[in-house]
Amino acid sequence: MIRYISADDLRHHPDLRATMHRDRAVQFRDRLKWEVTVDAAGWETDAYDALNPLYVIWEPTPGVHGGSMRFLPMSGRTMVTDHFSALMPHPITTPLIWECTRFCLAPDAGPRVAGLLMLAGGELMRAFALTHLLGVFDARMIRIYNAIGAAPEVLGRSGSGRDAISVGLWPYRADDRLRVLRRAGVSSEISEAWFARSFGHTLAAGPVQIAA
Repeated sequence: MIRYISADDLRHHPDLRATMHRDRAVQFRDRLKWEVTVDAAGWETDAYDALNPLYVIWEPTPGVHGGSMRFLPMSGRTMVTDHFSALMPHPITTPLIWECTRFCLAPDAGPRVAGLLMLAGGELMRAFALTHLLGVFDARMIRIYNAIGAAPEVLGRSGSGRDAISVGLWPYRADDRLRVLRRAGVSSEISEAWFARSFGHTLAAGPVQIAA
């Protein structure tokens, strides 16, 4: 299932937390060769995990990480603002846009997991009345986004070829949701049930409030 969970609450799910951070180390340090911090336990973490972000986690079996993303509102401190502001034409500080980072797939993730995570991002936009999600991504992700049917608007790019880094915006569009649902292989009802299980609030009941 898809689990929506804050960093503070994730501490109460130690197996899920550990497998997520270890899979991040495998993806970002071992496979992509990024310069990231990995501790003695094999966890990849950064300063933004300490800001109580909201995680979206695909949990194929209890306590097992299958894929995840991390969200923070652009009204506060974000990775884009701290490190990639030169790629944006103007500062973005609205609470109606959330940054999405650390898009991670477990080493054994199937082809539908990326679609499940993108679907969950869209459900957050619906639930919190967001206008957009914003993210930093490398060249390899463009193919994935196009295959899912949720390509971003690119605001700026640095580098070229496989080394290119871009900042992009994803708006919420109902047509995109239908395409992503098909790609993820789940019904709208199942997606909404996952959301309600995490928040105790259905998407149809109106905007969700989240504690600061």
